Amino acid sequence: MSKTILAVDDSPSIRQMLSFTLKSAGYTVIEAVDGQEGLEKIKANSIDLIITDQNMPRMDGLTLIKETRQLDNYAKTPILMLTTESSAEMKSQGKAAGATGWLVKPFDPKKLIEVANKVLG
Repeated sequence: MSKTILAVDDSPSIRQMLSFTLKSAGYTVIEAVDGQEGLEKIKANSIDLIITDQNMPRMDGLTLIKETRQLDNYAKTPILMLTTESSAEMKSQGKAAGATGWLVKPFDPKKLIEVANKVLG
């Protein structure tokens, strides 16, 4: 059975690239336009990996991670930040919130699949 990945980003082109890349590697992909919709989809589905942007309307990535980590089923689910933010301070905030890893945009499709395969075991 294929693993399900939630791609949360307010940019339609980024979501499309994520979806295409991950589906080509055999994953099922669910998309959300911001953290608020992402959280709704997390609660309604069984998600194996979450990939989220940081800067989005309604709910940012760090808030999404914190909210997700409070859900019993998602305490250990891998969450990757995919963002243009690359400062050490932002990365440490991500880690403190519960992010598993950090990828900087623009992303390399091969690297994304490698990281997804690694965190999903």
